[in-house]
Amino acid sequence: MKQAVHATILGQQYTLKSDSAPEEVARVVAFVNEKLSEVAASGRIVDTANLAVLALLNVSAAYLKLRDGMPAGGGEIESRLQRLLERLERPCPDADGAPEH
Repeated sequence: MKQAVHATILGQQYTLKSDSAPEEVARVVAFVNEKLSEVAASGRIVDTANLAVLALLNVSAAYLKLRDGMPAGGGEIESRLQRLLERLERPCPDADGAPEH
């Protein structure tokens, strides 16, 4: 059953619905915030959309590198990475910060 979990990303509040445990969602949110902070630390990105795209590109590159190095039938890790990728592919919230469903 999906649970609602509150999260803050780039200063925006989100209510996320997930079958995952709240601790797992919090872990994903912390990871996303960490990657966004890494890109922001470069000091060259001001626009949040560009920041998000560059962070997503970095995460995607790491995912593909990991996936390509994984033995066939990577099992649970592959499944978890696929679920994360599916979450990343969902549309971003619109300009007023309200999540799209």
